[in-house]
Amino acid sequence: MDPSNSITGVQQEKGKFKPNDHNVLQKHVFFFDRNQDGLVYPWETFQGFRAIGFGVLFSAASALFINMGLSKKTRPGKYPSLLFPIEVQNIQLGKHGSDSGVYDKDGRFVDEKFEAIFGKHARTHPDALTSGELMGMLRTNREPKDYLGWVASWTEWKTLYILCKDSNGLLQKETVRAVYDGSLFEQLEKQKASAKKKA
Repeated sequence: MDPSNSITGVQQEKGKFKPNDHNVLQKHVFFFDRNQDGLVYPWETFQGFRAIGFGVLFSAASALFINMGLSKKTRPGKYPSLLFPIEVQNIQLGKHGSDSGVYDKDGRFVDEKFEAIFGKHARTHPDALTSGELMGMLRTNREPKDYLGWVASWTEWKTLYILCKDSNGLLQKETVRAVYDGSLFEQLEKQKASAKKKA
């Protein structure tokens, strides 16, 4: 591995990267750091998407889109790398506009913003979003002329909705909370592994 890409410092534990307790955004992304070295390469993003149940083409496209979009932003002051690594410790630098604001500029979880998603947009059920309510939230969060932010937000939320809506077409509040702290990804990976064993 290129030594200029290595992660050192207080967030190492037994040679493995450890997400900062206060930076929930790091925990969200850490699932995709498959070898826990603090760097997420496109092949790890691909493996992560496959692990939670996405197909080969979607996983490959996601890996390219995500890593190419976030690598330079999360590696300030470093030369661009053709391997497009994402530095987990700097993931908050990759925040895009037109988002929900649930992560603040330091990657911390803002409970009031999370509750506002459902307080403002969950009209049919207080603890869940329909597809239409989700689209309404995305329109409300749009910042003027922030086209990349619009696309990024739409892609993230639509992917979550497709993957995690329940049998009634609802995206449950606790599911959304779990995606913010990254625990949803671990749950989905375990469910997929369990289903594979039963097959």
